[in-house]
Formats: sequence, C-alpha cells, structure tokens
Amino acid sequence: MILLRRIWDHDLAWSFRRSPVTVVAAALTVICVGAALLAPWASPQDPFDMAALNLSDAFTPPAWEDKGMASYPLGTDNQGRDILSTIMHGARISLGVGIAAVLFALVLGVSLGLLSGYLGGRVDAVIMRIADVQLSFPAILIALLIDGFARVALAIPVLVLAIGFAGWVQYARTVRGSTMVEKEKEYVQAARVIGRRPLAIMLSHVLPNVTGPVLVIGTIHIATAIITEATLSFLGVGVPATRPSLGTLIRIGNEFLYSGEWWITVFPGLALVVLVLSVNLLGDWLRDALNPKLR
Repeated sequence: MILLRRIWDHDLAWSFRRSPVTVVAAALTVICVGAALLAPWASPQDPFDMAALNLSDAFTPPAWEDKGMASYPLGTDNQGRDILSTIMHGARISLGVGIAAVLFALVLGVSLGLLSGYLGGRVDAVIMRIADVQLSFPAILIALLIDGFARVALAIPVLVLAIGFAGWVQYARTVRGSTMVEKEKEYVQAARVIGRRPLAIMLSHVLPNVTGPVLVIGTIHIATAIITEATLSFLGVGVPATRPSLGTLIRIGNEFLYSGEWWITVFPGLALVVLVLSVNLLGDWLRDALNPKLR
C-alpha cells in the first residue's frame, strides 16, 4: 500500500492524471497492446490456419450492413479471413517488429553515443561522420536498401535490423551530447582518480544519467518504427503475406478498395492510426513530464 501511495503521489502520476488526452491515449494503447498480445486466444478466428477458412465467406461485409454476418463483425477479406482477427494478429506482428527494432536502435545508438562522447577525438569524428552521412538519406530508404541486400527466408529479423539500423543516429547524437557534459562533472573525475576503467565509468556513472532523453526518444520511435514497418509491408518488401502485419493487410485491401470492399483496408488502416497516434501522444506527454522547464 505504501508503494502504491508513493506511485500515486509521484510527479509523473500527477501529470498523467491532469492530462485527459494522455489518459485516453494510455487506455487506447493498453487496448491495442492487450488485443495484440492475446490475439492467439481472444481472436474469433485464427487467420493463419488455412483449414479453418471458408472461401464461400469471402468479401462478407461488416455485420451492420446487408449480407453481413454476426460471426464476422468487421467483415472478411478475399480469403474469407475475419478482419477483426487479422487486425489483432497483424497488430501483434507490427508491435513486435516495432519494439524489437527500437531496442536494437537504442542499444546500438546508446553504445556508439557513449563511445563518441566519452572518448572524443578520432572515434568521435568517425562515428559522427557516419551519422551525418546516414542523416542525409531518408530512414525509409535506408531500411529499403538493407532489406533489399539482406533479404533471406528470415524476413522479420531482417526487417527488424533494417528499421533499427535506420534509427540509431538520434540516440547516438543525444547520448553523445549528454555524455560530453557528464564526463566533465566531479563524480566522473573522482572515478578516474580512483583508477576506474573508462568502460566501467561509462556504464556505471555516465549511462544512468543520460537515459532520461533516451526513454522519451524510444517511446516516440516505437510509433515511427511501426509506421516504417507498415510502409515497407505496404510496398511488398516487409512482412511476408503468410504472416501479414497491418501494413500488409492495408496493401491487400487496397486492391479491392474501388470494387466496393472498403472494409478490407479501412479497418486495418484505422487500427494502425489509433495505435500510432496513442503511442505518439504518450511519448509527447512523457517528454513534457520529464522536462523540468515545463513543470
């Protein structure tokens, strides 16, 4: 009870309660993430089980329209797959790819940022020049190039690496700037005097003091990574059609949009918008809540 009371009285909890938009965004995020995590058990149908599909139910409209069926509340696609079920399973893949890509970018960017900011000199120059070159290309182009060169049977791991490698620069530049400030402070100099190694100083003393901005960037980057994955899948170079993400579902539905089967692409598109918008709003709130100048 004491722990819960402390959490309730914390500045972040107070800021959260004071923002109705953030509360709604958090609720939507919990719903989206919960639906994705529970998809194998909570979805009305397993859209990847070909034996469970009925082609005679293909192109069934939503339940509230004429010829709609209660068993398919959002309708079906061209293969008779329940749209609600495909959205839940597709969000599971989109979230998994997005979070994994952000973790990869965070680890790579923070590591290079620490080395660049703490060591300086040629190491800093080389890492920052690589970052400058990468920043001159759009992130989606970097992901397309990596995905094109490394395309193998393991499509999802390659997609994670492609999206993650396209987003490490912002972490590296942020951590580098914070590290250059922290390494001149007295506690770091004291650690040097007592003979601690540079790696131990970076991990034990500098890293804990530069993680605040990284967490904010990571939260916002999740939404960007999901959009990048959806874009790649929409272009046909992302997740394979046998395990479709939200982007793949939108691409498939787009082929039938002008023939009247609008629900095949509209509902996955709405799910993607709600997921990305809610995560973005949470990231914006976290950025403001952790900024002492805005308190």
